[in-house]
Parts: sequence; structure tokens; C-alpha cells
Amino acid sequence: MSMFRVRFRKLLALLQRSEKGVAAVEFALVVPVLLVLYLGSVDISQGIQADRKLASVAGTLGDLVAQTRTTLPVSTLNDYFSASQAIMLPFDGSQTSMLLTIVYVDADGTARVRTSRGANGATPQSQNATYPLPAEITNLARDNYVVVSEAWYTYHPVVGYVITTDIQLYKQFFYIPRFGQEIVIQ
Repeated sequence: MSMFRVRFRKLLALLQRSEKGVAAVEFALVVPVLLVLYLGSVDISQGIQADRKLASVAGTLGDLVAQTRTTLPVSTLNDYFSASQAIMLPFDGSQTSMLLTIVYVDADGTARVRTSRGANGATPQSQNATYPLPAEITNLARDNYVVVSEAWYTYHPVVGYVITTDIQLYKQFFYIPRFGQEIVIQ
């Protein structure tokens, strides 16, 4: 046997026993999975945060209006809309559409729009149009008023690698006016 073959066999035997490259190979196999998990968790956690902030926007808007005694100036309502946009930070509040609708439910349970105002592209409801309230709210508010606040936001994923499409978020809240009177927006 030649000297070259002997050295080659010793080298092969040495390489078969060596474990120095195992960690690098394992790391190369695991990194893509961990990276996808990390990027996905960033997008999901940001989406959850946007959804919670949108709930705060709709809830705050409706609650502020429901605390009004009888007359709500349009300028004050516009301030409520502006303040609600600030709640969305760090997300773009100017992209949050908001709609406030005051509905009267008669003794028969028919809900009709008294007034409606929108912000950031939300289309107000037509006056005297019927409004589809859930049965629970209709039964609770018979012969009374309901303040309905709605908000929409399109969540754009931060990374966009795992969640690749925009997600439409929507929240709706119902409030009975605190003082039991119609709230007139002037």
C-alpha cells in the first residue's frame, strides 16, 4: 500500500470521529424555522395590538358621547374624533375610519337613525333609516336611545413575510345615554 493511501485512510478516520462541524450544521437547519417563527410572532403581536387599540378607539368615542347630557356641539365631536385618532399610536390614526350613530328604538323595537357622523372616510347613516341592532340591545333600549360607535382599520403587516396580506379590523360598541335623553349633535 502506498504512503498516500495510508495517509488518506488516517485522514478519513479522523474526519469520521470529528464532531466540530455538527453544531454549525444543526444551526443551519434550525435558523430558518426560528426566523419564520420570530417574524410571524412580530406580525401577529402587532396585529393584536392594532386590534386592541381599535377597540379602545370605538369604545372611547361611544363612551364620551354617551356621557353628554343633551346637546353635543359638532366641534366637540370633531375633538373626540381627533382624540380617538391619537389612541391608535404608533399606528396611523388618520387611517382609522370612525362612525358615530345615535339610534332611537321605539316601543315596538324598531330602531331608526336620529343622527350620524363619520370621520376619515366613514359614510354616515341616513337619517330615519332603520338600523340593525342586535336583539339584546333592542330589548334593553326600547323607547330609548342607543349610541353606536364603529371603527375600521386596515392592518398592514410589519414584516409581511409570514402574514402577507392586509387584515381588515372592525369594532362596534353600543351605549345607552347616561342621562336617558336624546343627544342632539349641533
